[in-house]
Amino acid sequence: MAMMSLPDSRTEKDGSAVVRVLSYNVRSMRDDCDALARVIQACAPDLVLVQEAPRFFRWRKAAARLAARSGLVVLGGGATAAGPLLLCSLRATVERTEDILLPLTPGLHRRGFATAVVRIAGARIGVLSCHLSLERAERLAQAERLLETVDAMGVDHVVVAGDLNDVPSGRAFRLLAGRFQDCWAVRPRGGEHTFPPHDPHKRIDAVFATGGIEVLGCGVPTGLPGVREADLMAATDHLPVLAALRVPGSLRGAGRSGGAVPSSIAGRA
Repeated sequence: MAMMSLPDSRTEKDGSAVVRVLSYNVRSMRDDCDALARVIQACAPDLVLVQEAPRFFRWRKAAARLAARSGLVVLGGGATAAGPLLLCSLRATVERTEDILLPLTPGLHRRGFATAVVRIAGARIGVLSCHLSLERAERLAQAERLLETVDAMGVDHVVVAGDLNDVPSGRAFRLLAGRFQDCWAVRPRGGEHTFPPHDPHKRIDAVFATGGIEVLGCGVPTGLPGVREADLMAATDHLPVLAALRVPGSLRGAGRSGGAVPSSIAGRA
């Protein structure tokens, strides 16, 4: 199913916000970074939930460079969240951010969550980017911790996205889909499978939303104007997932939108 179009970002008269959310595993930016930036920019996202962001030498500079090339700013995460990273457009006003490191299992990679609460127009939105374990039992435990983290955010409307390393029939995926809307399943618009990019046959990357959010469309942005297949193949070893969501307004002064508060991460070397 080709994604020919998605609703553009906009602010509704009632203060609700139509936002574009992109989830993308960037493989530590080891591939074609120009292609990666072109894909992100063509998707015109308000929020980008990245997995496998650079975590080592000058990782802050790499994150800031990706944000700048994509017309965005760094919101939070990166090495301090063991890889998940958040980017946002200037449409977002940042309320708070928190990076969470998960318990380390000896012999396995460290994992974590990058989280934030932002305001877009009259909507207050919790955001969480995750990259779950390759090991089944640890992955399920991390999914359970993710639910606890969302509960502790104290926000009515939350978007969760990431590389789950699990398919929809898996226990971790089903746990999240049982609590949140699986956006592709609710309103598919675009491709389903995200891995591997040259022969996609697994859906291991997903965008989820809490029940009060209206899903307007979600899928791999194949065929979206400006997204070139060559760039999708060159950018990284996953295909991205793009969702358009309508988030109800909940703030006084709905309809106002402030500029993003750039994270200090963007200015560090």
